[in-house]
Amino acid sequence: MAIIAIKPLPRGIYTPLPCFFDEAEEVDYDAFSKHVLFTAKAGTVPVVSGTAGEAVHLTREERTKLVQTARRVLDEAGLKDVPVIAGAGAASTRESIQLAKDAAAAGAAFVLAIPPGYYAGNLVTNSMTAVKQFYIDLAAASPVPVILYNFPAVSSGIDMDSDTIVEIVKKAPNVCGAKLTCANVGKLTRITAQTHSAAFRQKYPRGFGPYAFEVIDGFIDFLLPSVASGAAGAISGLPNVAPRVCVRLWEACQKASDDPASYKEAQELQNLVSLADGIQLKVGIPGMKKLLNKLFGYSALPRRPLLPMTDEEARPMFTHQYLNELLEREELLAVSE
Repeated sequence: MAIIAIKPLPRGIYTPLPCFFDEAEEVDYDAFSKHVLFTAKAGTVPVVSGTAGEAVHLTREERTKLVQTARRVLDEAGLKDVPVIAGAGAASTRESIQLAKDAAAAGAAFVLAIPPGYYAGNLVTNSMTAVKQFYIDLAAASPVPVILYNFPAVSSGIDMDSDTIVEIVKKAPNVCGAKLTCANVGKLTRITAQTHSAAFRQKYPRGFGPYAFEVIDGFIDFLLPSVASGAAGAISGLPNVAPRVCVRLWEACQKASDDPASYKEAQELQNLVSLADGIQLKVGIPGMKKLLNKLFGYSALPRRPLLPMTDEEARPMFTHQYLNELLEREELLAVSE
């Protein structure tokens, strides 16, 4: 199958975009469009229909239209080089393949897929043979490169170790990267130590170009140490509210090893981001939507069965020192542009 995307997986900060709903639980594509531009203009890469986007609550048609919308508004804004990453994980291999094909046709350059978790007990037996085969089959059928997505908390505890991921990379040349939402820097290091070596890349080349397999943090609160271990960036909910700060942290991390001033800045920003991220991680999707509602006026409603955060529940978040310090730094960067 011909590969559509021929560029490497971007290095940097990725924003997992929420999906906004009105009172009737219909998708608000206008709000979504505005948020795509806000985060992309700040220098982040949009991730559509992922965990933060309530992908499991969306229809196939809605997922496709969200990708189409993101691609259109980016193109119209002169951001044609910014790729769209689309979630393609589903309960079956067959559906995941269809979602990958839909996403590619709608304009996605890469797809991100979490392992099916409903029959986790069967999937993890025999050294995760079924999980490995899921990715091998998906990568072989997907028109665009596939990003593995390890997130045990939302996939019934399925946790791919470094050996599992490296074995998938060896057998699936259309796999371009992995998102590790398991807070395991050691795993990240073991993967990059193998897949970034010249010998590995020569023996197991990617099928879409002369590019390395990349590993992306699923958390931004330890970006600085993970960059030292070869991380290609971070996918975090925090860029939804402070994309400029997150991008500035990434940029400082790139210079930290050679420039003491950049290392000092990276440390300071990492502390700021980590403290604020500790607040964001606790409030989940309802909390993030409540915060975005306050900042930008988007609907705070998730799609049921998730329930919205109440004003009383949100008050500690809105008044928290660490979150407000992050928002103040974001505003300073915006003013300085």
